[in-house]
Amino acid sequence: MQISDLPYPDPGVPDARSGPRFLLWLGRGQLGGQLKSLAWGMLHFGGVAGLPYAVGLGVDAVVDREPNRLLLVGGLLVLIGVAISVGDAMLHRTAVTNWITAAARVQQLLARKTAELGSALTRRVAAGEVVAVSTGDVEKIGWFVEAVSRFLAAVFAVVLVCVGLVFYAPELGVVVAVGVPLIALASLPLLPRATRRADVQREKAGRATELAADTVAGLRVLRGIGGEELFLGRYREASQEVRRAAVRSARMWALISAIQVVLPGLLLITVVWYGASLALDGRIAVGELVAAFSAVATLLYPLRHFEEIAMAYSFSRPSAKRAARVLSLTRTDPAERPAQAGTVEEPAAGGDLYDPRTGLLAPAGRFTAVVCGDPDLAGRLAERLGGHAMEDRDGGGRGGEEEGAGGSDRDAKDGPSVLLGGVALDDLALDTARRLVLVQDKDPVLLSGTLRELLDVPASGAVESGAALAAAQCADVLDALLQSAPDGVEDPMDARITERGRSLSGGQRQRLALARSLVTDPEVLVLDEPTSAVDSHTEARIADGIAALRGGRTTVVLASSPLLLDRADRVVLIDGGTVAAVGTHRELLHREPLYRAVVTRETDEEQRLAGLRLTELEEALTEIEESA
Repeated sequence: MQISDLPYPDPGVPDARSGPRFLLWLGRGQLGGQLKSLAWGMLHFGGVAGLPYAVGLGVDAVVDREPNRLLLVGGLLVLIGVAISVGDAMLHRTAVTNWITAAARVQQLLARKTAELGSALTRRVAAGEVVAVSTGDVEKIGWFVEAVSRFLAAVFAVVLVCVGLVFYAPELGVVVAVGVPLIALASLPLLPRATRRADVQREKAGRATELAADTVAGLRVLRGIGGEELFLGRYREASQEVRRAAVRSARMWALISAIQVVLPGLLLITVVWYGASLALDGRIAVGELVAAFSAVATLLYPLRHFEEIAMAYSFSRPSAKRAARVLSLTRTDPAERPAQAGTVEEPAAGGDLYDPRTGLLAPAGRFTAVVCGDPDLAGRLAERLGGHAMEDRDGGGRGGEEEGAGGSDRDAKDGPSVLLGGVALDDLALDTARRLVLVQDKDPVLLSGTLRELLDVPASGAVESGAALAAAQCADVLDALLQSAPDGVEDPMDARITERGRSLSGGQRQRLALARSLVTDPEVLVLDEPTSAVDSHTEARIADGIAALRGGRTTVVLASSPLLLDRADRVVLIDGGTVAAVGTHRELLHREPLYRAVVTRETDEEQRLAGLRLTELEEALTEIEESA
């Protein structure tokens, strides 16, 4: 895989059982790139290892006054220089390629998992942690993948130098062969402590990132309630904790680096002192002494890669653990996933949408409104109807073990899957289920770009963007976009929408999101409070537009607005997690006090008075009938 070939056609199925297993899986997936990098590394480090011996041979040639041999040594030095230069350049190129391709693979895996889980992801894992995994953690993982080949090539160079010295200058070679492994292993006892400190640093950094992401996401609300300084103070405290943890971690790594400098220096002093005594006794030649000295000095370079691989693994292991945790999440529990999941044929068009858990039935081709007294229950029900819901079984993540609309879980807690035309959504392939049922939640996200790009979504083609914008009452939104557009932009479809539509009001964002959902024209459209941020006059027109545009298509709207409820073909009241009543809006207003309380926002006292007035009216009618 080359950088020009990215992205991967298929990033594969990762081994997400643990962080080390995930790193091993990445390494196996790049075996060809690692071998190529290792080959160039061996050429580079082989030249580095051979340089001291060539220098020693040259010194011996000068001492022995043999110009022909000195000329050969000069040619050898040129070849070694070429090998070092070419090997170093290609090693860097291939190692960086391994790093970028590994990071790209991880990012593709995370993007695919995010698309698969949807909004359920942030209930299992905090949004800040997802951001940390997708940015800093990806770089740490790529760093380790890059460092592996350089480390193996450095090991080759160290072994080559030690073995070569044993044969070239046995008396000094034995000293070096014994001392180098001791130097390489001297830092080993410190690595667990350094790793723990690095883990603490990464954990605190992740928490600070989570806090920053949550603060930025809710900045407008925080400013409204005067809590901005409070959260900024919390972030300052969290950042100081990260700084202190980073200093403690850096101190340990500085100690390891010092050991990697001091011990080779002591070995170099030992070799020079012992070699000089041997040379004075005539037991070794001057060239052998120079070669031994140069070899030990050269070892400082490959030995640094021992420290690098230790650091890379220490920093990448917790990053890989977090990435594996995200990648291991599934829409359904693997132990409970039906064997035929993803192989069931698509249901025939025009099937009813039925939720066995609540008893909610949305007849095909009808406009069904659902009223829930609990807004959280409504949100979970909307996600369940789309097969999106997924709750954390182990209590991890931000959502804990909150009871949810687990449309993907088949346990006693969440009940069986929602059925569309008699077929369970969990048994369908994910892309098929998402195409058949579209859910728009309370706070839909608008991506930055032009309005034309916003509405360029997978759709049936039966609904034009103009019709969808008209049904969603977006005329004033188009005017606002056109007014804020740069000079020269005459078509509002070419006007740009800022990040998350922050330049628009809440009602304008809501209506654009509704238009996007209408353009998609799915078999089943589920809308959760689609008009909560608009005024009553606009809401009435939107209700008429939805009813007209979605005629003959299954539409489910979770709302408590009388204007929307009055346009629905049927209204379902959910109480205590199950269907409590079904009828039209006016029928339920007359016969269901709970429905009336939710829709009209009546207090208990108002309900009591209304009941008394109704009783008095009934008694008066009875008296009139009797007198007649």
